[in-house]
Amino acid sequence: MNAPLKNEPRIDADEVLAGIVEWVEIESPSHDAAAVNRVVDKVEGQMSGLGMKIERTPGRDGFGDILECKTPWGEGPGILVLAHLDTVHPIGMIAKELKVRREGDAIFGPGIYDMKAGGYIAYYAMRHLMRQGKKSKLPVTFLFIPEEEVGSPTSRARIEAAARNAKYALVMEPGRDGDRVVTSRKGVGRFVVTVKGRASHAGVRHQDGRSAILELARQIVRIEAMTDYARGITLNVGLVSGGTGVNVVSAEASAEVDLRVPDPETAAEMTATLLGLKAIGQEVEVTVEGDMNRPPYRKDAGIQALFDKARAIYAEIGKELNDVPLTGGGSDGNFTAALGIPTLDGLGADGKGAHAIDEQIYYSSLMSRTYLATRLFETLE
Repeated sequence: MNAPLKNEPRIDADEVLAGIVEWVEIESPSHDAAAVNRVVDKVEGQMSGLGMKIERTPGRDGFGDILECKTPWGEGPGILVLAHLDTVHPIGMIAKELKVRREGDAIFGPGIYDMKAGGYIAYYAMRHLMRQGKKSKLPVTFLFIPEEEVGSPTSRARIEAAARNAKYALVMEPGRDGDRVVTSRKGVGRFVVTVKGRASHAGVRHQDGRSAILELARQIVRIEAMTDYARGITLNVGLVSGGTGVNVVSAEASAEVDLRVPDPETAAEMTATLLGLKAIGQEVEVTVEGDMNRPPYRKDAGIQALFDKARAIYAEIGKELNDVPLTGGGSDGNFTAALGIPTLDGLGADGKGAHAIDEQIYYSSLMSRTYLATRLFETLE
C-alpha cells in the first residue's frame, strides 16, 4: 500500500474498520424498521457530533427513517452522498452463519460489504477532513436510506429531490474487482403476472377446469426466452405462487418478474412487451402489472469527467482507478444519473459476497477508499 501524500495526516485503517464493525453489529434487515432505526440512531449521533444539520424523516409502510445530514457551510448545488443502512440478512445471522470476524485481509459480517463499510467510509472521510481544520468546497448532503435493498419505495422521491439540488452524486455502494468503481448500471424493472383460470375437481371433472398454473408455466417459458445476452437484456421469474390443493385444477396463479435492461429505449420496449402479454391457452385471463423500478444509469460526459477527477486523486497514492463494465445490479445512483447528475458509484470498500453467507470486505482497500472519498469532498468544486 502506497503512503499518502507528504504532510497528509494518516488515515487510520484500523480506526475505519472499528467504526464499520460498530455499524455491522447492529443488524438491520430492510423490513424490520425498529432494527434499521437502531443504526439510524447510531449514525445520527455521529453526524451530530460533526455539527451537521440533521433532518430525520419518520419511516412509513413498515420501513425505517430517512436520515439527511448537511454540512453547516456552503450554499447552492453541492455534493450528494448516498448510502443505505438496511441489509438483506435476517436478524440472527451475526450469531450464526455470518459472525463478524477477520481472516487475513477479509473481514466478514452481515451487510459489511453491501454497504455499511461504504456508508461509514463516507462519514469517516468527512470527519477526517474536518479534523484537519478543512471544509469541502461545496456543501455536502448525506442521505442515509432505510430500504434500498427492496427498491427504495419510500425514499426515491427524497433522493430525486436532493439530486435536483446537487452538482455531483457520490454513491457509497461496494467497490468492485479491485480498484474499480461503477459508472453505469442497468435499469431494473419489476412486474407481476397474474393468471385466472377455472377450478374443478382434478379427478371427477378435470375436463371442466382451466389450469391457471399451466397457463402461468407457459408464460414463464415465454418470459424467460426474452433474455438476450447480446442486447444486455435479462428476465428472471423469481417468485411463483398458485393453486389451492393438489386435487384441484388451479383457478389462480401468479409470478414476479425481474427485468434488467441497458438503456431507456430497451426499457420502454420490454415494459410494453411484458404489459402486453396475452393468454396462450383458452378461457384463461392473463394480466401484468409493473414498471421500471430504477431507470438505466448510463455513462455520459459528466460522469466521465467526475471519474477522471477520481482517477487523478487515486494516482496521488500511486494507484490506478478503473471502472467496471455496465453492471446488472441497481442502486440509488440510477435515480441521480437518470436526472443528469454526474454520478460516481461503487465508492465503498472492495470485497465480495454481497447478500451471501461469505459477505466480506478487504482491509487492504480501506485506506485507499477513504482517501478517495476525503479528497473528493475536498476538491470537487
